[in-house]
Amino acid sequence: MKTDLTKILTISGQSGLFLYLSQARNGVIVESLADKKRNCFGLKSKVTTLEDISIYTDEGETKLREVFTKMHEGLGDASAPSAKSPEKELQDFFAKILPDYDRDRFHVSHMKKVVTWYNILKDCASLDFETKEEAEGRQEE
Repeated sequence: MKTDLTKILTISGQSGLFLYLSQARNGVIVESLADKKRNCFGLKSKVTTLEDISIYTDEGETKLREVFTKMHEGLGDASAPSAKSPEKELQDFFAKILPDYDRDRFHVSHMKKVVTWYNILKDCASLDFETKEEAEGRQEE
């Protein structure tokens, strides 16, 4: 089954990724991808879809979807380096996957998040992403 990145959320102050389930009166109802526990986060929580995240490059920005696709092409079925890997290892990895990443604005802390999210998607969802057309077609049904 393909992963719809518009429904995969990151929530500030929370580790991991969450699947959007429903809108609640006072926030959103989500399910953790890792342990399948459901929770409600209020309106004050900063919730961002992975579809809306981009990485700074020398040419502008590259959508996270494209970065994940490049990572998957480069890694095959292997996992990305751990977020606990040495900084140099993470920088070398992104230099190989996304050679034009902006060295001034895409920090190691961001790299750690991206590799963590990639590994969660690899283990708990799918690295085959739904296109906007597929998502729209599914909503019309």
